[in-house]
Amino acid sequence: MAAPELGGPELAGPELAGPELARAVLDAALARRREAAQRPRKRKGSGSGERRLRGYSGPGPDPRDPQLFGDMLQRLMKARGWEKPKAEATVFGSWEKVVGPDIASHSRPVKLEGGVLTVEAESTAWATQLRMLAATLLRQIAGEVGHNVVTKLNIHGPAAPSWSRGPRRVQGRGPRDTYG
Repeated sequence: MAAPELGGPELAGPELAGPELARAVLDAALARRREAAQRPRKRKGSGSGERRLRGYSGPGPDPRDPQLFGDMLQRLMKARGWEKPKAEATVFGSWEKVVGPDIASHSRPVKLEGGVLTVEAESTAWATQLRMLAATLLRQIAGEVGHNVVTKLNIHGPAAPSWSRGPRRVQGRGPRDTYG
């Protein structure tokens, strides 16, 4: 069994095993430690461009100064990659601010998947109106929450009533009227 090369010419000799190998490794580690103790130590900030912050910060901006909560939160969100989920949540949380009070009173966002925002209008007339305003709405949303958060709008009218339950349920597809 050959001795591994662990850090010096001390172990490059004959094959060692058991206690002799352990003694050789220990001797090599002690020799490295003695060499390191004899070398002059570098101060933490010298030469590397780092500066150790101590004591009173003095006038002017300093990283240790109290920071605004909003700024700290913004840096945390950027560091953790939460900008896009925050922007998506803004679409739902501030719908009235994003699209305006008139449109918000007649529509609501339903889901956002892959940049496609599904919006439900309160009537088919409003759904048609929102389809015509889709480009304007996309610009307003991009201006409020950022670009490429919402890339396409899927607008539909109100959901049709369900005919699948009730005391007088009849098998079949239900009435043929159009809802929505």
